[in-house]
Amino acid sequence: MRKVLGILLLALVAGCKPSPEPKVVRVAVIGGLVMSGMWDKLSGQFEKDTGVKVVLVISGNKEVIGPAFREGVADVLTMHSSDVATDLVAAGYGQNMRPWARNELVILAPPGDPAGIMGWKDGAAALRRIAETRSRFVDAKGAGKRIIAEKLWSKAGIRPTGEWLLTDQSASPAELLAFAERNGAYVLSGRIPVLFGKLPKGGMQIAVEGDSDMQRPYVVIEANPAKLPGTRSLAARQLSDYLAGPRGQEILKAAARDQPDGKPLLFPITSTP
Repeated sequence: MRKVLGILLLALVAGCKPSPEPKVVRVAVIGGLVMSGMWDKLSGQFEKDTGVKVVLVISGNKEVIGPAFREGVADVLTMHSSDVATDLVAAGYGQNMRPWARNELVILAPPGDPAGIMGWKDGAAALRRIAETRSRFVDAKGAGKRIIAEKLWSKAGIRPTGEWLLTDQSASPAELLAFAERNGAYVLSGRIPVLFGKLPKGGMQIAVEGDSDMQRPYVVIEANPAKLPGTRSLAARQLSDYLAGPRGQEILKAAARDQPDGKPLLFPITSTP
């Protein structure tokens, strides 16, 4: 009788054990990573290396993916380092935030390149030249662009002011380059949206690129299961470690070598271009 009871007790205990997490990780990804094809490359290799399936549940700008992450739709979020990312961690929705890649902003010139900066690789020097020649420059909306612009103006030793500095009055982010072109002005923008047509550039041309001071970090954030029940914590940590670790960084370097123009779309955090 005792033996039978013991067997029943063991069966009951076994039945109470939590089932293992499925080998799936749900992700929310900033739009540029998906648009450029880099996310497919990274997630595809992660699946091959680990056997964990990556499901892209939402992609878009920070105003789209940030609130979605708060609702618990994803186990992992990756986006630019920003107030939105920091707030998600501060509010307890995210944890273990780490940088894992960097993208690049560029300076675009209007037709004629009035300041003569085409081909330059020093963003601060280019902005100094724009100011010296009083060529028009758009103070673009968006925290990321303004952070980079402020860093470059500070490095150039200039506090920009005057009629040549234009307030961004574009109706939407997609209209930024058209607004700059209509006003014969230079402007800062992300390189990926320009290359992949999200920002129609018309007659605007990339004039300055390749300056590490014009890069912004991407961060990866894991959902906090204490705040968001149902989070697949093990798979989330596995993907987070992969992106920020040696394997993810090597994939970024290899992808950079494979670009037709030899210019990386993303940069690893472990080196400068």
